[in-house]
Amino acid sequence: PITAGELLCLGSSVAFSGLFYYLYRRKARVAARIQEAPKLQVDDDLPALVSAADGKCLSYVALEGVVLPAKATLSSHYHEEMQGVIQKLLLKEHRLIWNSLARSW
Repeated sequence: PITAGELLCLGSSVAFSGLFYYLYRRKARVAARIQEAPKLQVDDDLPALVSAADGKCLSYVALEGVVLPAKATLSSHYHEEMQGVIQKLLLKEHRLIWNSLARSW
């Protein structure tokens, strides 16, 4: 005989498994799109390519090219021949949301 508690546990387990599988598949599709991204070179043709794209935006592209560090390059502690730079990116989104508790935007 199966009790109601066991059925509840089984149902919630199946529901959570389905939810996590759905999230896994969605992230796997995004990862596959990133891996299949076209590789573009940073050169004089890049601005024309971006302006010709839909919405003047390229989604999921890999840019290859030479960058210059602002101050000094970073060296790897494990591989002396590897060097890198840090790109500083700041994205600030301004939007208004109505807060019904405080009655303000």
